[in-house]
Amino acid sequence: MCGIVGYVGPKRAEEILLSGLARLEYRGYDSAGVALLTPNGLRLIRQVGKISNLAQAVQEAGITGNLGIGHTRWATHGLPTEENAHPHCDCTGKIALVHNGIIENHRELREELLSRGHRFRSQTDTEVLVHLVEEEYRGDLVEAVRRAVARAVGAYAIAVVHVDHPQEIVAARLGSPLVAAATPDEGFLASDVPALLPYARAFYFLEEGEVAQILPGGLRVWDRHGRPKEVRLREVPWDPLSAEKAGFRHFMEKEIHEQPRAIADTLRSELSTPWEEGLSGLDLSPVEHICLVACGTSYHAALVAEYLWEPLLGLPVSAEIASEFRYKNPAVGEKTLVVAVSQSGETIDTLMAVRGAKAKGAQVIGVVNVVGSALAREAHAVFYTRAGLEIGVAATKTFTAQIAALELLGLWLARARGLLREEELRQAKERLSRAPRLVEEVLELAPQIEALAQKFYTYPNFLYLGRGLLYPLALEGALKLKEISYIHAEGYAAGEMKHGPIALIHEAMPVVVLYSAQELPEKVLSNMQEVRARRGILLVLADHVNPEVEELADHLLRLPPSSRELLPFTFTPALQLFAYHVARLKGTDVDQPRNLAKTVTVE
Repeated sequence: MCGIVGYVGPKRAEEILLSGLARLEYRGYDSAGVALLTPNGLRLIRQVGKISNLAQAVQEAGITGNLGIGHTRWATHGLPTEENAHPHCDCTGKIALVHNGIIENHRELREELLSRGHRFRSQTDTEVLVHLVEEEYRGDLVEAVRRAVARAVGAYAIAVVHVDHPQEIVAARLGSPLVAAATPDEGFLASDVPALLPYARAFYFLEEGEVAQILPGGLRVWDRHGRPKEVRLREVPWDPLSAEKAGFRHFMEKEIHEQPRAIADTLRSELSTPWEEGLSGLDLSPVEHICLVACGTSYHAALVAEYLWEPLLGLPVSAEIASEFRYKNPAVGEKTLVVAVSQSGETIDTLMAVRGAKAKGAQVIGVVNVVGSALAREAHAVFYTRAGLEIGVAATKTFTAQIAALELLGLWLARARGLLREEELRQAKERLSRAPRLVEEVLELAPQIEALAQKFYTYPNFLYLGRGLLYPLALEGALKLKEISYIHAEGYAAGEMKHGPIALIHEAMPVVVLYSAQELPEKVLSNMQEVRARRGILLVLADHVNPEVEELADHLLRLPPSSRELLPFTFTPALQLFAYHVARLKGTDVDQPRNLAKTVTVE
């Protein structure tokens, strides 16, 4: 969740650290800090709140250095205060450390360290790590870090600097991501690629249990057993402009409007990359059940796939919330195909679900947006979405790109199982290729959607209803609204309304209904009648309008008609724009909503 940046080289480290942290602020923004190696030793500057507060404090301090580490925090253990902000120092003041993750045995370690005279200044689990490094240090910082993390239980990505090692940052990871890069006279480290895009285009993604030494002009890496590894850098197809707003008011608005390209690039990927080659290595003959695992918005994409795949494949298909799946001892095995969906490829619950499924013999396909991420490495085969860099914390273009990928993957599975002839496959792909244009047509309705937001942004509660394939989209629409506007919103299968939620409906309750001629239209009309009978306010998004819909709807947004498999590409952008404009009108922080972070690497 938190963001880490490190730099060593001839330039002003504080400038690179602050720039990198600003690009990682979507990972956490409760507090931030830097540790710089100056001629007078290590200097720590930490501030509560956003990176701008830290930048001002660094400027006022007037310090500079050529080696440093920085951190932006999403609080887990301890309140978001300056004393709990990273970096943390050891008792000597010579070692500084930043950390992403959770140390599960921190209480026991803290008690041991206190009994041996260590002094703690924070309530964080992180601080035990820097004291462990202090205890283990015998002149070799790499060895000290390796021995320290061996005593920790949990997840971590750490960066460590020492006054006596002015040309060296040591990093280690287990369960939380780290990426490193080097140019001829510089070394870089970060939690995620965006922080380093202005400085490098080729990166090394640390694997589980690895320790790395970042030096000016080079990287050295050891595996979990302490054996040296060959460092192979991976090119990432993003550029620094991806992290700019390009004239839009917010990153979220920009990324909503980037969806036609993201979907087109994802659909085109089967022609430009050999993704099918990896899939062809799977043995589908024993598969009797398909399980999709994901979290948050990715889970809603998985639910869309469940509705589309089950009738297509003639197999039981279930979408599971990864954080629940991993603990319920699921009945998966060699006859199960697991499809794990994750934007970042680093979501800890999804990764742990995958590892558990693999341990039981299941084959795993990863659907992921980040090249070289942990999920991409863990899966037996991977299908990359081509959404590009997404900065806004609330997922938009990655959601529709995931649906595009899952629809294409579903067709491939049907063809591999002999359920589609080549001509049928061609026709299905042709229909799917219309998705980008449909999204463009919906985006042209932005002024109408903004006008609806003007009418509704003051309401404190919303109910979203959909049937069939539109049910997961109702869940996603409600999630977007509450994520960024802090309005209480619930998504329901419309048929379930009478089993409880109907008690909430009154004359001040807006009910957003997703209506399509493709998904039980008569049933949805009945649900709308039920809302009207309780005097609820009906805001209807419809791809087909008849007189009864017009009569029932208090407010109506007409969407372009489409085939069933394309419904996600018409309703989703409209729901995203509605949530965006409601949040904008309320004045919330659209790109960095409170309490949220982009990549969830802690339980």
